[in-house]
Amino acid sequence: MEGDRFDTFGSLLNEIGGALADIAGGDPDGVFLYVEIGEGWIRPSAYKEEAEIVRALDCSSTLLDLVEESWRAGRKERRWSVMEYDVKGSEFAVTFKYPDEVDVEIFDRERRAKALRDRYGDKPIVYPPPPEGAFEL
Repeated sequence: MEGDRFDTFGSLLNEIGGALADIAGGDPDGVFLYVEIGEGWIRPSAYKEEAEIVRALDCSSTLLDLVEESWRAGRKERRWSVMEYDVKGSEFAVTFKYPDEVDVEIFDRERRAKALRDRYGDKPIVYPPPPEGAFEL
């Protein structure tokens, strides 16, 4: 039974890589996915490193579904709260943080900013323009 769970989890991680390739226009090299998640919510951010900048990518519903499914694949008492999925070349590395390491129930914008600094240094992050009619509170 435990082996089945690991097989499912590994397969989901591969599928997440495929979804990242799709949102990155087919080439996932340089893509970084940062996710915070809890029961009933998910905060994902995906980025792609380019020559002089890092471009923020729109996360697809397919990617969100796969991330949530991978989170639910773990035993409830041992689910991760932060995932960092880093693609370099044709390989990926995934790290997790657990609720005893970080409390994602308390919103802290700095956690994501630190992960981006750790991954990309001081490269500027370029975000897509807001949708027409949007406003900031």
